[in-house]
Amino acid sequence: MSSLIEVRSLVKRFGAKIVLRQLNFHVETGEFVALLGPNGAGKTTFLRILASLARPSLGEVWVAGFRLPQQAAHVRRRLGVVSHQPLLYGDLSAEENLRFYGRMYAVKDLEARIHEVLELVGLVARRRDLVRTFSRGMQQRLAIGRAILHDPDVLLLDEPHTGLDQDACDMLDGVLRQIAGQGRTVVMTSHDLARVEDLASRFDVLTGGRITASQPADGLPRDGLLAFYRQALESQRSLQGATR
Repeated sequence: MSSLIEVRSLVKRFGAKIVLRQLNFHVETGEFVALLGPNGAGKTTFLRILASLARPSLGEVWVAGFRLPQQAAHVRRRLGVVSHQPLLYGDLSAEENLRFYGRMYAVKDLEARIHEVLELVGLVARRRDLVRTFSRGMQQRLAIGRAILHDPDVLLLDEPHTGLDQDACDMLDGVLRQIAGQGRTVVMTSHDLARVEDLASRFDVLTGGRITASQPADGLPRDGLLAFYRQALESQRSLQGATR
């Protein structure tokens, strides 16, 4: 595959319900793609398929040169995933959590890497504290640390700002900017247009089970991301109305 992520004619059904319909999607190395769309559009389902946590019904999905679901084990080693659950152990400290995951991925120079990641997410001073004593924002930062510990090719983030207060969101944005600045490839779902407008290099809109609009950050209309998003939704509504 020429792209780091390549999705062709993806279909996902849950019984008789079709959530994703002939979806096409591609991401190049180093892109930061914000995946936008209304509730129920299928964004989380799509990310779960990319993360090899759900199987497509039809279509082709390639990540880092490997096909899903056939080569899921190879793909998982190249992914970092942050979902609605932090996937952390509350009765372990921050560094113990990272050590556990680092051993799973056979991270080289693990102790040095743990210190590096804790510095990046601003948790060095709390490295020996139990995760159950952390705030939601601190847990989210540690979850991102867990996700990047093994230096993955792709980082998948599903609504990472959900449930965070203003200060925690600002800290999370700082971490994401650092990650993007390191040349990592990021795909992130979000409803917070104001925040992702300053983070992402590309914006894709998922509606009706498909990617219906895509725009690089430097090509947004003068009125910004909100105007682009509203236009994409309105165009999709008009298309659906015309085909009824």
